[in-house]
Amino acid sequence: MKKSLIVFLVVMLMLGIVGCSGASKKTTASADGKKKKFTIVMVAKHEGISWFDDMRVGIKQFAKDYNVNAYQIAPEGGDPAKQAQMVEDLIAQGVDAILAVPNDPKSLDPVLKKAKAAGIVVVTHEASDISKDVDYDMEAFNNKDFGVRFFEGLAKSMNYEGKFTGFVGGLTMTTHMQWYQAGLDYIKKKYPKMEMIDPKPYEDLNDNKVAYDKTIEILKAHPDIKGLFDMAASGAGVAQALQDKNRNDVALSSLALPSMSAGYIKNGIMDYAQAWRPADAGYVTALIAYKILNGEKLSGTVDLKKPGYEKSTVNGKLIIGNAPVEFTKDNVDNYKF
Repeated sequence: MKKSLIVFLVVMLMLGIVGCSGASKKTTASADGKKKKFTIVMVAKHEGISWFDDMRVGIKQFAKDYNVNAYQIAPEGGDPAKQAQMVEDLIAQGVDAILAVPNDPKSLDPVLKKAKAAGIVVVTHEASDISKDVDYDMEAFNNKDFGVRFFEGLAKSMNYEGKFTGFVGGLTMTTHMQWYQAGLDYIKKKYPKMEMIDPKPYEDLNDNKVAYDKTIEILKAHPDIKGLFDMAASGAGVAQALQDKNRNDVALSSLALPSMSAGYIKNGIMDYAQAWRPADAGYVTALIAYKILNGEKLSGTVDLKKPGYEKSTVNGKLIIGNAPVEFTKDNVDNYKF
């Protein structure tokens, strides 16, 4: 009798262990029974510049709102090789998700593929040309439309004629070049009296000092220039050069942060200014990764919780919001970033 009871108890204990084991596989619980706290890391383009300082604000807010370990890192100087090494290090650490705003999407692509092969969720921003190799690429808007807005603003400020040139952050930066090419094609078709005087845009490396110095060189080499554009986060450098040289006759259309450019917008040095909120873009990119980690399928229209992203569209591996912001003398002080 005792032997039969012992056998019965052993069998029941084994069944209990198996049952508990099976249940744990259906959850993201850790060994202590608590829900797993995901680690989600944003690898931004450039450390120490205002644009990505604001993006970090969004990542920190996301970490608080969703109780995850989310943070942002970026290479000094915007070095693509350093950015790739950062992703390699995160793969070795076994993080749950990597978010990336690549300096050079095509050069970062192999290491992002490696991350995805390791079972890490990968979501990019400003990298639509490599979307096939990641889980999703998130764009704040249709990039062609954004480029046309840039150049329409420039054209109007130039009275639709004259010589112009300008800047991108880097020739390898996908979105900057998409804006530039779409805008240039638009100008060539619609405003034949406008002339882009260089075969390609200058690179300012998202650095105000570089933008300032190169603008001074352009003004010296082309005193009859009528317009400049800056598609990087350094339009304030261009504006300061124009102001220092008393060249208010030169139109400027620029990507802008109110914290850096409000004064130039209000005094008329920066004629047209637009952007999207970096903090919101970081938050939304993290939210996409979080949804994937929780097994959510994304399709059709998805609400990503931030202004301009409430009805984001999922098109294959591209997720596109509608979050452009145009700054004017009247509204720029309403934006706190």
